[in-house]
Amino acid sequence: MLRAALLLSLALLAGCAVGPQSREGTASYDFGLPRTDKDINPRLHQDLLVADASSPAWMDNSGIYYRLAYQDATRPQAYSLSHWVMPPAALFGQRMRASIARASSAGVFVPADAVRAGYTLRLELEEFSQVFDAADRSRAVLRMRASLIRQRGIVAQQDFNIEHTAATPNAEGGVRALIAASDDAGEKLVDWLAVNMKK
Repeated sequence: MLRAALLLSLALLAGCAVGPQSREGTASYDFGLPRTDKDINPRLHQDLLVADASSPAWMDNSGIYYRLAYQDATRPQAYSLSHWVMPPAALFGQRMRASIARASSAGVFVPADAVRAGYTLRLELEEFSQVFDAADRSRAVLRMRASLIRQRGIVAQQDFNIEHTAATPNAEGGVRALIAASDDAGEKLVDWLAVNMKK
């Protein structure tokens, strides 16, 4: 009985590391098509420069990371056959700019535009991984810090902690849950900006 449970646990763990895509080769993911519709009643009315999102050095690659919390949560590991199409901070930053642009009646710019805006938004992606609480149960964990800046200094700073349950305990389930968590973060970020860009 104990041996059977151990074998099942090892099989599930192997599936976690490789993912079901192994039968068809590697899989690359982005965040899918963004919504292009504008909010009927935009909440943001001042120009905003959104700086490139930053992340810890270990996330500065295209890996889709997971943590086995039931074993050792201090070890981020990457799926071997599934990847993002670019570092997650870049994908996340694009998604946040799109969410902000939908809710804005003013301009939303990036550093490459070389435009001066009334406010600058800096985003730090601190955690962006699929956390397994058991071999067959996982959730997306997103941690970010937002800093809203004017010429005279920081207007406001806020930490956002968002989690979404993954439908399946593999890379695809993690990707879908991380995208959902990102979209939730975008809504919360817009709400926060709407309050603080009036200051």
